[in-house]
Order: sequence, then C-alpha cells, then structure tokens
Amino acid sequence: MASDTVASEVPKPTDAGLDLKTSRFDVVRSLLMAFMLFIGVFVLMLFIVWLTRQLEFKAAEFPPIVENAAGRGENAEGFERDFEPPGAEEVEELMEPTLEDTLEAVTDTVSSVAASLDTMNTDSPASTVGTGMGDSRPAGPMGEGEDIVPRFERWTLKFAAPDVDGYAQQLDFYGIELGAIGGNIQGIDIASNLSGAPRTRRVDSEDPAAKRLYVRWVSANRLAQFDKQLLQQAGVPLNNNRIHMQFIPKNLENQLARIELDYAEQNGHPSITEVAKTVFESKGDGGGYSFEVIEQRYRR
Repeated sequence: MASDTVASEVPKPTDAGLDLKTSRFDVVRSLLMAFMLFIGVFVLMLFIVWLTRQLEFKAAEFPPIVENAAGRGENAEGFERDFEPPGAEEVEELMEPTLEDTLEAVTDTVSSVAASLDTMNTDSPASTVGTGMGDSRPAGPMGEGEDIVPRFERWTLKFAAPDVDGYAQQLDFYGIELGAIGGNIQGIDIASNLSGAPRTRRVDSEDPAAKRLYVRWVSANRLAQFDKQLLQQAGVPLNNNRIHMQFIPKNLENQLARIELDYAEQNGHPSITEVAKTVFESKGDGGGYSFEVIEQRYRR
C-alpha cells in the first residue's frame, strides 16, 4: 500500500518577543561606573601631587675629590724651608707673576709694593737683604702635600640673574649661604633661605658652619650689591664695612671638583695639579640650575 509523504518545512525562529535595546538599568550602571572611575583617577592624581610636595628630593651625593695642597702658612715665600724671612730685595726677586695674574691681583700687588717701599725707605742700605731663604711651599695653610693651586685661589663662580629674586633662587637651589664677618662684631652672621623667609644665625670661627669653602667678590658689581641687599633683608648688620662672603656647601664643592676634573681630562690634563684657574658659570637647566666650566687655564 502506497503512502503519500507530505514535505513540510521546519518553522524558522522569529524575532518576536526578543528585546535587544539597552535598558535604563544598564545606562545608569554604566554612568555610575564611569563616574567612579573618574573619581578614582582624580583622587590618585591629588595623592601624587600631595606626595611630591611632602617628599624632599636631595641632589645626588658626589664622591669627594680630596686635595692635599702644600702650604707655607705664615712663613715667608722663598726657596727652602727656612723660618727666617728673606729680605725685601730677595722677595722682589722671587716674585715673577704672569701678566694675567698681575691684572687679576692688581689690588694685592699695589698693597705689597707699598709695603716694600715703606720697608726700603731707610738710611741703612743693608736692611733690605736678609739671610733667610724663606719657604718653598705655595701660599696656603701650613702643611705638606702636592704642589697644587688651592680651590679658593683657582675657582671663580659666575652667576647671571635679571634681578635679586632670580639671584636668590639660584643661591637657594645650590644651598649657598651668605655670610658677613668683621666690623667689630664677634662671630660670623650666616643667612640662608634667601628667596623665602630668610633665616639667620651667628657662629664663631670654630663652628663647622664657618669651616667651609667660601668665595667673595673681588670687585664691586651688581651681584655684589644683590648680596648686600639679601643680607640686609635677612636682618644681618652690615655696619663698619663688614666683609661679605658666600659659603659653599660640601656637596656643591665636590660637584664642582668633579666637573672641573672632567673638563681638564677632556682637554688633555689628567691631573688637577696642572690647573691654574677654573671659571664656572651658573646656567638654567630645566627646572633648576647647573654649573658649567666656561674657562680653564693651566700651569706652565
């Protein structure tokens, strides 16, 4: 018995009843999550700003370059290690400065010549000749060591600032403190934090704060007036022609010594004993400042 088969199609699923639209719940949840993420990032940024203001980032410590310079102390200049000073004529023979050194130290030279003339202004022709041979070591504190020009004699620091505020910012950046001494006032007045609320203190000559490398202006200029103005703003008495100076922190001294030696080595002078003069200049470096060697002269 034959049977007829009827072909039937499988019913296709229809989209009826499916809702693919975003619900209000999903919209509100997405907004809340985005808002929470924004708040989290904002709070994190505020925390980083607060943390950077609380932390103090100190400059990297430079390994010290120790210089053991020989010095004759208060002994007279000469050829030997004789404590008896040579005569005035012998001193004149020993003094053979170069033209550059003579121009740089013209004030000292005039003072020395005046003293020699006063000494030789006598009726005794033999009074200008002594029997001592003097001390062959260079000027400086008494001690044995290398034949080297001390840092306080061979270093010159230069600054470029449009006004006293910019100058004070550079001094504070390097940690340089201003000082005043003399004027019938016992002790040394030291001023720091010059670009903000200045802090002052008075120390004696034996205090470690006074036993640091210091530099002072050799001639009147605009920056020397800035030093005087900053000391006055700090309340440091400047009567009776007190001497102004800049105290160099130890880390900056080590940094300058390293920069100086690297510059000398690049120019074919591997030993610091060959250096006669080094001139540094403070220049802007991003958000701060740095010293660079702009001139260096060598011993013959």
